[in-house]
Amino acid sequence: MTGAVTALASELPDWVTLLRAPNPGPMTLDGTNTWLLRARPGEPAVVVDPGPADEAHLAAIVAQGPIGSVLITHGHPDHTEGSARLHELLGGVDVVAADPAHTIGGTPPAGSGRDLGVPGLSIDLLATPGHTADSLCFLVERDGQRVVLTGDTILGRGTTVVAHPDGHLGDYLNSLELLSAYRGVPVLPGHGPALADCGAAADSYLAHRRARLEQVRTALATGARTAAEVVAIVYADVDRSLWWAAEWSVRAQLEYLGRESDGGDARLGPA
Repeated sequence: MTGAVTALASELPDWVTLLRAPNPGPMTLDGTNTWLLRARPGEPAVVVDPGPADEAHLAAIVAQGPIGSVLITHGHPDHTEGSARLHELLGGVDVVAADPAHTIGGTPPAGSGRDLGVPGLSIDLLATPGHTADSLCFLVERDGQRVVLTGDTILGRGTTVVAHPDGHLGDYLNSLELLSAYRGVPVLPGHGPALADCGAAADSYLAHRRARLEQVRTALATGARTAAEVVAIVYADVDRSLWWAAEWSVRAQLEYLGRESDGGDARLGPA
């Protein structure tokens, strides 16, 4: 899928600010979305995903101060590369991620459900592994209005890669099932535009993944023997310059199918 998976959000809540990093590309779409959440003027803001180590982008974040904490959805460089420099520019504000390698000054959260205690905001962490093992989403509420920040688990446009071997398709399907419960809650994704309905977006992603699995099963049944051969059949409509990324997802799909088949191994050979 190359378009939005569900309707776009018509507007953002007035306590949400988007700063888009200047790193557009095939994998980052228009650039990494850095989100700032502030309950009320003068309250410390929360930053979600500093993005790349781009000085102008980091300066734009700092200019939105005061900032009380920085959250990370997952450890890919386009979301975390600027974390250490932002930590420095903000005078040591905690950077919190699921992976200790990307946590600076704070404590990595243990599982879902932790409210971070931000003034005026309720922030619950949702463990949503699949795109990567450390992927988190954040359910944020202010005065009865909710949003879900999804990182790369749900994008604003197109579908995400299951980054095998760190990513895992079974985990990803479970995470989408979890997110499908948030009906009518807007999505603030890591890339692309905001979406109107997290539940609808998760449903679309689930349908897409299940359709892809059927296509992989068919490709294997008709003679594909390597991940690269499956990519050439199943992702023939995708620009060849992105086949390397599609191969990550195919390897995750093959691993999933192998486990589905009584523990057998569907990975039939190297790419």
